[in-house]
Amino acid sequence: MVHRYGARLVGLAAAVSLAMAAPPSAVAAPATISASVTVDAGRVLAGIPATGVGMNVAVYDGNMNHSAVPGLLKDAGTGMVRYPGGSYADGYHWQTHTVEGGYVAPNTEFDTFMGTVRAAGAQPIITANYGSGTPEEAAAWVRYANVTKGYGAKYWEIGNEVYGNGLYGATWETDHHASKSATTYATNLVQYATAMKAVDPTVKIGAVLTTPRAWPDGITGAGDSTDWNHTVLSIAGSKIDFVIVHHYPIGNSQADLLGKPQSEIPNMAATLRSLINQYAGSNAPNVGIAVTEVNANAYKDTSPNGLFAPDEYLTWVENGAFTVAWWNLHNGTDCSHVTTVEGATDYDDGGILSSGASCEPPLNTPFPPYYGTRMITKVGAPGDTLVRAVGSNPLVSAHAVRRANGDLSVMLINKDPVNAATVTLSYSGFSPSAATPTVYSYLKNATSIGSTTTGSATSQTVPAYSIVVVQLHR
Repeated sequence: MVHRYGARLVGLAAAVSLAMAAPPSAVAAPATISASVTVDAGRVLAGIPATGVGMNVAVYDGNMNHSAVPGLLKDAGTGMVRYPGGSYADGYHWQTHTVEGGYVAPNTEFDTFMGTVRAAGAQPIITANYGSGTPEEAAAWVRYANVTKGYGAKYWEIGNEVYGNGLYGATWETDHHASKSATTYATNLVQYATAMKAVDPTVKIGAVLTTPRAWPDGITGAGDSTDWNHTVLSIAGSKIDFVIVHHYPIGNSQADLLGKPQSEIPNMAATLRSLINQYAGSNAPNVGIAVTEVNANAYKDTSPNGLFAPDEYLTWVENGAFTVAWWNLHNGTDCSHVTTVEGATDYDDGGILSSGASCEPPLNTPFPPYYGTRMITKVGAPGDTLVRAVGSNPLVSAHAVRRANGDLSVMLINKDPVNAATVTLSYSGFSPSAATPTVYSYLKNATSIGSTTTGSATSQTVPAYSIVVVQLHR
């Protein structure tokens, strides 16, 4: 599956004996870095939406509805699940449960998927087939989902990465329309929206955009007078309810990848909001931003991606996205690019859970991005509010949440793979209790999340390559 794209105790005893025998000067003290974080509890960035933490599933994955999946999704705070799966969506015909030129696994039908989504306490976001489908086919899906079955499927994307249809020279997306232009997509998008809303006026329709500052953003294709985003929104901006982008930052090193949420997302989100304001008219405040695929380009199953995941999710939500969906629940690997990253095995598997391939741990074993995502549930929940947190050291990311009951939580992400971080915290608009706070942590290469009471409201130590959430009471 791919996206288009006892011995332990003996060893421990020996290590302890060596450490005790060594003179004090031979035992190196752990190094630390310093950072300060200021939290402004009165500076609201965004509410945490119920749909904020999203996940992709694909109909080629025979384990997408495994009995363990609903519990795993729920424990990770997943509020939205995307179906039927990336580029597959533009070849998928829901009525026959087939994909043109592709494999569909047993037990991945829409109704079975909806059973999993409901059991997880989430809601769907569905990608209607633009590439080989019709407005009538999409409208019939809305009718079946919301009128016949009463699923209340609210969010509908029209196509997946349609700009990959050959218009700009690269072809990975199915598109049978004679014209591949952005003008043609936008014109047809309006027809899809009209037909689908005639069945259920409450559905929300999303338009595929190119990710700002990523190829092919800014390029004018044949048959258009301007680039994809301006063309699509100038025609369909008043007819849509949200825009869609994908974010796969290319990190040239671990450090480079871990800096991408801060260096790329605010500008991308600001550009999207400016485009919406330009073309959506009076409805602009109601047009949302959906980031329906995210993942790293490397280190996929190891600690760098575990740190990247919550930073990616929370930074997008802080900048206005109502959902951010990880690619993918299970993605799979051919085991040909297995490497070691920070002392752990990377299988080159874009899934958040193991697919059970021959080189991997058992099916549904969580990879670090799963635990990183699950740490979001420790910092906040839907109905809570993300507030401003500013740090002094780029190696330490900070996110803060004002709870509905007035308490405060702070997530600290130490991106230094070697050194612990001593973090000094200060607050505006919040007076923390003097009690020792509860601290949740996900440590480098760990297979669980730990908790303890440690440090204080104004000082915490964050181990190397780890995520810490400090829960504070008033």
